[in-house]
Amino acid sequence: MRNGGGLAGPGPVYPGATNSVADVAGIRVGHAQRIGDGWRTGVTVVLTGRDGMTGGVDVRGGAPGTRETDLLDPRNLVERVHAVVMAGGSAYGLAAADGVLARLADAGTGYRVGTDPGEVVPVVPAAVIFDLGRGGSFRATPGAVIGAAAYDFAVGQRRPGQEKDHPSQGSVGAGAGAVAGGFAGGVGMASTVLSRGLTVGALAVVNAAGSPADPDTGELYGARVRLPGEFAGLAAPNEAELAAWRPATGGAVFNTTIGMLATDVALTKAQCARLAGAGHDGLARAVRPAHTMVDGDAVFGLARGGGEPVDLGAFQELLGAAADAFSRAVAHAILAAAGWPGAPSYRDVFPSAVRSSGG
Repeated sequence: MRNGGGLAGPGPVYPGATNSVADVAGIRVGHAQRIGDGWRTGVTVVLTGRDGMTGGVDVRGGAPGTRETDLLDPRNLVERVHAVVMAGGSAYGLAAADGVLARLADAGTGYRVGTDPGEVVPVVPAAVIFDLGRGGSFRATPGAVIGAAAYDFAVGQRRPGQEKDHPSQGSVGAGAGAVAGGFAGGVGMASTVLSRGLTVGALAVVNAAGSPADPDTGELYGARVRLPGEFAGLAAPNEAELAAWRPATGGAVFNTTIGMLATDVALTKAQCARLAGAGHDGLARAVRPAHTMVDGDAVFGLARGGGEPVDLGAFQELLGAAADAFSRAVAHAILAAAGWPGAPSYRDVFPSAVRSSGG
């Protein structure tokens, strides 16, 4: 067990109430997917509230598919992001952001460009993974309708008396058709409450060309930075299962891991980009290799903004925790994923490792 992962600060760190990005105030997560009749794909949307959040991005994969990321350059005008869309469908899936954009505009949420309340332009950056053909039909890709459905799920997910509902993970939303190193991939989340009282949350859509599991032991790389009480009961697979496992190797595949980190502290756009970069540190520790020429790896960084700027010591601690949170989110994605033909789940391959594991 880790108790702070070697981070700076006077006390321990621990997972948030739901161990998800929703532990960051103002964040809502929604998923929509379509599986069957040639489909296996979907959309995950992160909503940031009417006032939005300060945003940054870091793209490091060799084959990215993104939308509106230039706006997040610290040199450019727009400061705040109203939603982030993550989708399957490769370049086709970028159209899913249209549905979220329309829903936000209907709600009067966006960058105000006129005096009328409806004269807004929502800022909705997006990134996609490659899952084409995994349900059987190459052109079965998410568009505005599925994007709007993910928005609707996010808006309605929290009901009175159930504010701490855990957003869905695994083979849902943008992770419905994901694979990673021969395993079924998916959506995973994690959060950390720091010794200074700050919170950082991570969401990863894991669809990697690399492997999330150590080829020598079968253990998940991302679970090695667990926090107290996390991954309870998770163990190394037994020798028989390990001997039967054939890690995926070689072949020209197209993948991508995308995701986001969010925090409740005040950061500038430049600091949000640095926060996103910490996500790539976590990705590189949880998936090997990462950032290949057939991955479009991209991570967004979001912060509440406003208030006093974070001091250097707190920012350093935040970056360290963010990297570990992203690694843990990758592991949660693999553990929560459901297997499907051609992509067995980690639990299917290594039942001895997970028979008593928990969140």
